[in-house]
Amino acid sequence: MKAIIIEDEPHARAELKRLLLQLEDSIEIVAELESVAEAILFLKQTTQYDFIFLDIQLSDGLSFDIFNAVRIDKPIIFTTAYNEFAIKAFQLNSIDYLLKPIEPEHLEKALLKLNRMQVSQPSNTYSGEQLRELLGLGKKENKSRFLLKIGDQFKHISTNEIAYFFAERNTIYLVTKTNSKYIIDYRLDELEEKLDPKNFFRITRSYIVNIHTITKVHKYFNSRLLIEVTPAVEEQLLVSRIKVDAFLAWMDQ
Repeated sequence: MKAIIIEDEPHARAELKRLLLQLEDSIEIVAELESVAEAILFLKQTTQYDFIFLDIQLSDGLSFDIFNAVRIDKPIIFTTAYNEFAIKAFQLNSIDYLLKPIEPEHLEKALLKLNRMQVSQPSNTYSGEQLRELLGLGKKENKSRFLLKIGDQFKHISTNEIAYFFAERNTIYLVTKTNSKYIIDYRLDELEEKLDPKNFFRITRSYIVNIHTITKVHKYFNSRLLIEVTPAVEEQLLVSRIKVDAFLAWMDQ
């Protein structure tokens, strides 16, 4: 059997590979990937594998984003250090779940289950949202508006009116499409979780942009992308090489 390991921690990746080959020497590891972006690029190019070991939390986001960009109809065994993701629905869909550090006996049971599934059941295809539900996360409720305090008054702004968010020192700003700027009491990490991922993307460490405010995308030095937005910003907005594939997949939804 041909396996893919998607895991951003080198030690965890090496240990999983060691245990796999110890338990089943017929398994061939065809790829070891470290990020959502890298996985999207690889999985778009090949279907020559039998199953995937997939860490839920990768360096550039949750692995569910992979399934929004690529159709995958092969079995998946999830791994994570956080037991909050465990869910009984795995048993109903022939997907297994391993909690780190992975115990050899648990891995062996997962491989046996995989073998039984391949004999008795066809593969399933999952979207990112379906996997969120299978993992007990449910359908994410995206934030539709923000309440702002301006002096002694309050004002709400719809997410449809927002051009982008950016961080400057320790302050987070919301900028509207009409170029009004407000300070908000959120971290960018929190905003990533609350905003609709179809409309908003974190293109740099400091900027989350609305797709409707992107006016131009240019190829840039070292395989990066240069983004232009309206209202314009003074600094260059560069999508890093590791995020390019995820960004382009987001643009193409």
